[in-house]
Amino acid sequence: MANPLVADRNVEFLLYEVFRAEELCRFPAYADHSRETFDLVLQNARKFAREVLLPAYKPMDEAPARLVGTGIAVHPAMKQLYPKLVEQGMVAATRPYEVGGQQLPHVVTCLATLYGMAANLSAVGYIGLTSGAAHLIEAFGTDALKAEMMAPMYAGKWTGTMALTEPQAGSSLTDVKTAATPTDAGHYLVRGSKVFISGGDQDITENIVHLALGRIDGAPPGIKGVSLFAIPKKRREKGDLVPNDVHCAGAFHKMGWRGIPSIALNFGEGGDCHGWLVGEPNRGISYMFQMMNEARLMVGMNAIATASVAYNESLEYARTRPQGRPLSAKNPAAPQVPIIEHADVRRMLLRQKAIVEGALSLGVQTALYADTAAHAPTPEERRRAFLLLEIMTPIVKSFSAEKGFESNALAVQIHGGYGYTSEYLPEAWLRDQKLNSIHEGTTCMHSMDLLGRKVVADQGKALQLVGDEIAAATKRARAAGVDADWVAAVDRAAALVGDLTLTLGALGMAGKVDAMLLHSVDYLDLFSTVVVAWQWLLQAAVAKEKLSAGAGETAFYEGKLCAAEYWLKTELPRIDHLAHLCRTGETSYARIENAWF
Repeated sequence: MANPLVADRNVEFLLYEVFRAEELCRFPAYADHSRETFDLVLQNARKFAREVLLPAYKPMDEAPARLVGTGIAVHPAMKQLYPKLVEQGMVAATRPYEVGGQQLPHVVTCLATLYGMAANLSAVGYIGLTSGAAHLIEAFGTDALKAEMMAPMYAGKWTGTMALTEPQAGSSLTDVKTAATPTDAGHYLVRGSKVFISGGDQDITENIVHLALGRIDGAPPGIKGVSLFAIPKKRREKGDLVPNDVHCAGAFHKMGWRGIPSIALNFGEGGDCHGWLVGEPNRGISYMFQMMNEARLMVGMNAIATASVAYNESLEYARTRPQGRPLSAKNPAAPQVPIIEHADVRRMLLRQKAIVEGALSLGVQTALYADTAAHAPTPEERRRAFLLLEIMTPIVKSFSAEKGFESNALAVQIHGGYGYTSEYLPEAWLRDQKLNSIHEGTTCMHSMDLLGRKVVADQGKALQLVGDEIAAATKRARAAGVDADWVAAVDRAAALVGDLTLTLGALGMAGKVDAMLLHSVDYLDLFSTVVVAWQWLLQAAVAKEKLSAGAGETAFYEGKLCAAEYWLKTELPRIDHLAHLCRTGETSYARIENAWF
């Protein structure tokens, strides 16, 4: 197969030319770093992904982790990979020095991780989950919990999970039933079941810490009665690790992400599962949102990585696969041409490019918001970045997964008959990608979060800030000489989003919440399309600036302008139809009854 995984030149373009990431070093938290630091991190990530992670991907996909006896046995390759992943330092890459971290910017870390995700997303998944679980304890746990559980997770000796979903509840965390009874010894006795727990059991490390939601006996019903617990597979007694009455109840057989198990997990079958409260009682949901939002961005980046590796593979295939002749060719004995010479193949490749590079630009932008929200010098800067981070999170996650799946399907199509065979990798990446629209909340859930909460929160402040960001991009594009029609189209699209949101928000204010959210998925599609148009206009502005300055690399920058034009002329016009559906409240799927299907 081809070996770019992710286009290095595009990563450098976004990181330094579009978003000037080296300017983050002005923040005290990043003062020890420089562009040289960032480059070394990325170079190491590329080499490791291509030489170590990628060769293990296909064997791990073909022989998934499986239930053996009462536990999970992972693929033997994973046992070799995990210590090497830990050596890369990515478990605690963004965390402070004092907890064993490297204090790297999120934007650099997410791009370094992108290479690993593109090469072997399941292997990297163990690291992402462990990092998120440890960060929860770092943020809300006691000093004793940090020493006992956070430290070995950040060190890579233990792994971590998030254990939210229950059989009877699915995504509805209001209906969590796992119970916790307090004891005089300071821990809780936990009993309950969880399902679809990624990495919930494995034979790689000596222990696993589950960050689980449950209810303390007597807690109020609903969300307000949910607490957060740290529940290790093994607990420490007299200095030794002993079983903690945490049991794997079975493994799910997944279509993708096969290298990391998804299991059913039982707590307290023998009445002796010890869990430790993280933070205050009944505030578990607010705490868990930290890990959920980190995981949502991780899933979004996984989706971008999976679409990216398939795009680069289909591009290489199209350049080297001879088939047919130009339509104008008259001589049947003339040599065949590479399929990239056929217009429809170029159409599919350009669509992949527009999706992948547009989504990655948004992912980098959002990671920069995370860095600024955490480390900017003034409260105003941090608040502004936090609001933008909040509103972009459901978009990065859902757009990248939904459009990424479309891009992956195009990779299969470009490979033709070979595309749907297991001898080639596009079909495996397509299977992987589908999980991303379900992982960490379905697209519908994120659409309701966006429209029902994010865009109307703080009297629409976050939406106003998005408008300001788009206005700055259109101003730059005009000055750079970007086609005036492109700029006008993005200006108009931003105004449409604002006007539509006011209309739908008014329905909510009038108590007509069902009507407001009836077309929330269409609203998310519309909003995402506009946001990615903003990202493409920004990239086009930089490309124009570089071409005007005679920077060279004409082909690279002209490719950016072609992709921008494609998105702005073929995708952005769809928002008028989507807005019409949202405004008119087309009701066919709301009216249809069970018996009518």
